Amino acid sequence: MDIIKDKLNPVSFSTWFRDTKLHEITDSKIVLQVPMPLHKKFLLSNYYDLMDEAFSKITGVKRDIECLLEEEIEVPTTELINEVVNEQVDIHNDDTPFETNLKPNLNFDNFVVGDTNKFARTAAFAVAENPGVQFNPLFIYGKSGIGKTHLMHAIGNYITEHHKELKVLYTTSDDFRKDYTGSDSSDNKEYFNKFKNKYRNVDVLIIDDIQYLVDAKKTQEEFFHTFNYLHDNNKQIIISSDRSPDDLKLLEDRLRSRFAWGLPVDIYPPDFDLRCRIIKDKINRIPNLANKITDEAVEFIANNCDTDVRSIEGVINRLVAYTAIFVPNKLDLEFTNEALKDYLTKNPYMTNDIVSIQKAVADYYNITVEVLKGKKRSKDIAYARMLAMYLCRMMTDQSFPRIGLEFGGKDHSTVIHAVNTIEEDLKNNSQLKEIINEIKSKL
Repeated sequence: MDIIKDKLNPVSFSTWFRDTKLHEITDSKIVLQVPMPLHKKFLLSNYYDLMDEAFSKITGVKRDIECLLEEEIEVPTTELINEVVNEQVDIHNDDTPFETNLKPNLNFDNFVVGDTNKFARTAAFAVAENPGVQFNPLFIYGKSGIGKTHLMHAIGNYITEHHKELKVLYTTSDDFRKDYTGSDSSDNKEYFNKFKNKYRNVDVLIIDDIQYLVDAKKTQEEFFHTFNYLHDNNKQIIISSDRSPDDLKLLEDRLRSRFAWGLPVDIYPPDFDLRCRIIKDKINRIPNLANKITDEAVEFIANNCDTDVRSIEGVINRLVAYTAIFVPNKLDLEFTNEALKDYLTKNPYMTNDIVSIQKAVADYYNITVEVLKGKKRSKDIAYARMLAMYLCRMMTDQSFPRIGLEFGGKDHSTVIHAVNTIEEDLKNNSQLKEIINEIKSKL
């Protein structure tokens, strides 16, 4: 795909084409398999002409292009569009100084992607590429410490780099409230005008933790007018919250309804695999520690920090301080346990329940955990996967959606189907009962 290679920067190509596969070419159309519904809309809306040009030059014939999800395609895809790297295009720089409040170290490159945050990251990048065009507002929600703020800064930093003519402002709802309260209590009309200019004379407004406006009626009123002004002028609005728009019951209905105009996306707490990748990424970015941590130590930290990314960062800071004193040759399990023994509240050798069950089932069926969690649909593997989901539901307190996320991002309905299937089989299959007992004995 040389044409696409020459037109897109690496991040754009990775986001939209890395997991996009060529499924079929017929006399009249080209069918692409895409990973998420968001890709279907975005690719056809923003890259149709580019794809049409590429395929026309390759085949010599113009065809319609169609995008389908994997579940909409019965035959497995065979050809993967190759990922490419391209020089980023330099855009004219606006020398006018403007305080964005963005943290330059928070970007898409160091945002570690997994099943629990893939959709939110893709939506965020779509907004960063085309601010004010699609998904306005973008409403990111999820519990504290799982990456919402990182994504918001990543969007802002990407826009300031690739759309230098646009003004980006990051703020918190608390700072918005303080600015408005100060302007509202002042008799100086010029002060209030400065407030309006600050928040309305921007192309992208990023506001964090909107839930803190719940008890500020007058500030909500002003934010309502600010929102309308920006939205009516096709300016991008990005909002975060610890809960969905529907759950912000103490906010005015007219505000909550506007939050749903664009695209609400949620981020879940990182699963075990993502936590391990985050830990490795953060450790390897620290001078003198890169590639020194063992897999056992990574899994130890991941098992003890199973709620959010912020707790992982705290543990790593503690570990870094300890290594500065003792300067070990490597960060193995013994050293890591010693460094964190007074810091962590869990049993130091505690294991992740779902991870343990997955490994036990995979070992019994003589397959890898990756295959068990993957997309292969052969009868034996599919049944082993259903059995593992069933045991996770029966032996842990995890919800159907959470179990689905730990199995490669499967939908909760898939987990429910698996549990129901195994329960039915257990009624008449004594051998299955023996298999389950044998697997349990290994846990």
